[in-house]
Amino acid sequence: MLKELHIQNFAIIDQIALEFGPGLLIFTGETGAGKSIIMDAVEMLLGGRADATVIRTEADLARVEGTFKLAGAEKAAAHVILQREELLDDPNYVTLSREIRREGRHTARVNGRTVSLALLKELGELLVDIHGQSEHLSLLKVSAHLDLLDRYADAGTVLSAYRKAYQQLLAIRKELHELRQAQADAERRTEMLTFQAEEIEAARLKPGEDDELRQERDRLANAEALASLAQQALTVLDEGTPESPAATDLIGEASQALAKLGGIDTTQNPLAERAALLEENLADLAHSLRDYIEGVEYNPKRLEAVEERLDLINRLGRKYGGTIPGILAFGTDARKQLETITTATERIAELEAAEGSAASELAERGLALSDRRRQAGEEMSKAIEAELDDLRMASARFAVDFQRKADPNGVPLPDGERAAFDANGLDRIEFLVAPNQGEGLKPLAKVASGGETSRLMLALKNVLARADEVPTLIFDEIDQGIGGRVGGTVGEKLWNLGKAHQVLVITHLPQLAAFGDSHYQVQKVVEEGRTLTRVAGLSGEPRTIELAQMLGEVTEGTIRSAHDILQSAQNFKSGKKS
Repeated sequence: MLKELHIQNFAIIDQIALEFGPGLLIFTGETGAGKSIIMDAVEMLLGGRADATVIRTEADLARVEGTFKLAGAEKAAAHVILQREELLDDPNYVTLSREIRREGRHTARVNGRTVSLALLKELGELLVDIHGQSEHLSLLKVSAHLDLLDRYADAGTVLSAYRKAYQQLLAIRKELHELRQAQADAERRTEMLTFQAEEIEAARLKPGEDDELRQERDRLANAEALASLAQQALTVLDEGTPESPAATDLIGEASQALAKLGGIDTTQNPLAERAALLEENLADLAHSLRDYIEGVEYNPKRLEAVEERLDLINRLGRKYGGTIPGILAFGTDARKQLETITTATERIAELEAAEGSAASELAERGLALSDRRRQAGEEMSKAIEAELDDLRMASARFAVDFQRKADPNGVPLPDGERAAFDANGLDRIEFLVAPNQGEGLKPLAKVASGGETSRLMLALKNVLARADEVPTLIFDEIDQGIGGRVGGTVGEKLWNLGKAHQVLVITHLPQLAAFGDSHYQVQKVVEEGRTLTRVAGLSGEPRTIELAQMLGEVTEGTIRSAHDILQSAQNFKSGKKS
């Protein structure tokens, strides 16, 4: 609900800060005092139309800010939006604000961060409905009618069962569509998949084979250089040249000398041992080099075979998966697809039978949902017409229009026809109304504006109170064209509506105003030559005098009448609470 409202430099309002509680909140004051201006500011806050003409004279900008407490069904929906946009601060509150500057620039904010006007509207529609002159009205949206009817009908369980069957049918149809597509080009796909699988299988690839082949290719391609380098090392180590003795001979001489030295000075025996070990290692190294030289093979045919094998692997990699594991995985998948294609005919037959059963089950559940809705629609229509009768609109009629669309791919109905369906059922729902006798039923979204519409919306809101999740309702012009007796009835209904919602009402009728849980007086004053709007909360004797002024000139008689009106409203409220 709306907890705080701040308005700055809007029309004749210079600065207003209001705090609101739950229940029925009444705004009264003389014509032109600024009551509707406050509601216009709220509408701007919620993303409604506004331009620089609303800015107070000599001010640079107009600003409106509202803080809303999130406590009901709207809380989860608001959290979805706030989390999506990374705007969630306090989980229990959200602050909306909007500024309009003299040069025409608009700024919308949520929790202090700049947002688009569309996002401001999206949040505003969850929080407030304005009835009267405003276009910000959820009940005028046909898309909301079905959801309201379902909640009024308490159809959640039936709808869930329908949606489960709906998902089952969609899953079957999706698989059928994929299999039929596969079957349609089965011959082409079979030829292609068979070629791919056989080409990969014929290569007999082994993981890691490409690395081994690259190493072998490098050896074969460089056989002469490898043999030459190895021979060069062997000559230095073990064979020597006329100009330079072999390293093994030199180390051997050094080893013998150190052995003799150790015989004389035993403390140097470790040096002799190290020299002997070095001599042995050099001999092993020379032996290994001889073995390597014998193994080096210059084989052009083998090199050609290795190159061809690597080329095959690279070619398969480019076609099927880059690496040998990727190629092998591709081949395995091709075989699986072949198996799917070969068994598609049998599976299609199974799915076609399952589709028929699923469509029949969906039709059965859809018809049960429709019956629940139609019964609730009749009950709701009677309840709304009874409310309208109380509000002196006895000739008004209300109905819920049910439509179905034929679709050859829809679900089968008992009459042999097939009906279109979606996740919400088989029905297209719209609320219809005929406000006056002799008028035909028309879409609710096309009814005339003004007090008649406000009373119609009040009737709808009262009947749909348990189904409507918008927490704050604003009624402007609701008393247009009605008298005091009906005003009392309207007050009773608004007060009852205030049990489930926060309800803000602008009224000129004391009989209605007396039912308010909170009462605000809107006054137009002149200060330092400027006309300004002031708002003050009323209780006790000031409230009684305000009601007396609404009845006429303040006299003992009007004050007594105001007391009587307040007492009558209090008696009604006490009786309802007991």
